Amino acid sequence: MIKRISFFFFLILVFGTFSQVFAQGMFPNQRDDSYPLLGLKRAYSAYEKAKNDYERNKQLMHKGLISESQFDQLKTSYFDAEVNYQQSLLVLLFEKQFVSVNKAVKYQDSNGRKKVKITIENTSGVSAEYQQLIPADDSLFSSLRPEMIHNVYVSLSNDDNAIVSQPYEQKVEVLENGKPKTLEFDLLQDLDALTVNIIYGNGSSRNPKVFLEKDASVNRVLFQSQQFSQEVELNGSANFGLDLELFSGSENTFKLEVVNLPLSMNRYFVERGTSTRLSQIRFNESSRTRQTDLRVFLPDRVDDSFIIDKSLPFFAVAIPADRIAELANMNRKTWTAEELEALNIGFSRLEIIPRGIGRLIVKAQQLFISGKPGEPSSIQFKVKNDGTRDLQNIEFDPDVPFGWTFEVNPKLIERLAVREELDVTLTITPKIEASVGRYETRLKTSSISDNTPVTVEDKIFTIDIQSEASATGTVVLMSLLIALIGGLIYGGIKISKK
Repeated sequence: MIKRISFFFFLILVFGTFSQVFAQGMFPNQRDDSYPLLGLKRAYSAYEKAKNDYERNKQLMHKGLISESQFDQLKTSYFDAEVNYQQSLLVLLFEKQFVSVNKAVKYQDSNGRKKVKITIENTSGVSAEYQQLIPADDSLFSSLRPEMIHNVYVSLSNDDNAIVSQPYEQKVEVLENGKPKTLEFDLLQDLDALTVNIIYGNGSSRNPKVFLEKDASVNRVLFQSQQFSQEVELNGSANFGLDLELFSGSENTFKLEVVNLPLSMNRYFVERGTSTRLSQIRFNESSRTRQTDLRVFLPDRVDDSFIIDKSLPFFAVAIPADRIAELANMNRKTWTAEELEALNIGFSRLEIIPRGIGRLIVKAQQLFISGKPGEPSSIQFKVKNDGTRDLQNIEFDPDVPFGWTFEVNPKLIERLAVREELDVTLTITPKIEASVGRYETRLKTSSISDNTPVTVEDKIFTIDIQSEASATGTVVLMSLLIALIGGLIYGGIKISKK
């Protein structure tokens, strides 16, 4: 009787072992890879059966009904089934994990830095059937639930896959389902669309490209200018290129104004690339950025509203359409950046440094003189500073014919103030052998202003050289002419007396 019972239990053991091995994958189901939930259910069923067999035969071994080697085989099958089940669980676990980009908002802080807020969310799908297959008493798998994604890494890149965020990458330790996380980055490159790189779980990754939303709570236009400070000569002009970006949830029309700029400086906005003047600008849904130019024209003379070589700061502002009436008289006062910030309007600080220009004029009443060989001839002319900056080191260099000599008085003018005028005498002495005729002398003048050479137009003087003989003949002819006229008069008187 005992032998029959032992043989019966031996058959149960062999059958259980065979069925357990079969369940563990000696003949694997090819669809488990395509349907991981079905594979998990199959592995879970085999695991439960192997566990029950292990527990039941554990008692039989203690009673001596099965041998220790037989029990070891059951124990091995039980552990194999547990590992197979855990592997199937991990496969489905990581397949169910999913991280989505919920929101991407671009904004600018008070220091003008562009920033982005990226909101990510755990949108893993967890079914009730899957929840039933997770062992409630297993601490490992309870910490690796799909609704708890660990080690999420986020970075931002452009179309060239270069990271454009600071910090370069941020880590979220745990991302729970229903609890989105918002990460803040500084933008190293000003973009309207970028790629969000997400790595999580066992190396799963997503790289969605997103269009950056604008912070609708800020009803303003943001300015950006690459050439915000320019040096401009009097009677010249400056062109400030302005990139405007809309951050508004209510207004899309804004009035453009300039404040703190003297009225003597004319100014207006134009559409970039055209000559169309603008007083207001409108954004549309397809374009949240616009490009304009601000042109500023300086007067030709200094007045009390600005000082040469001193920085003149001013602001370009964009006023929302619904506040134009409220801010209609902004030019009546001088504004600070803090006051404009308090108005909650978009503005950009610009500056002009007015520069004077040196302009020298050479004036002469007579450009033609007569002279004799070997005798000096003098030419009088004036030099005047007709610019807006002092002139220094004014020098004269006459280009006289070969062998002639010259002298300039004064030879050097060290300084000539604005609108100041001085007399200069140029004395030229022809050589004794100079032939009769007309000779040209070119007067070259040079000067500097603010360490910059000043261009001066050359003056050309003509000297008519006459010989001594021709002068004596002229006297003789004049004497004969006078004698002839006197004779005619005397003869006329005698005839009248008769």
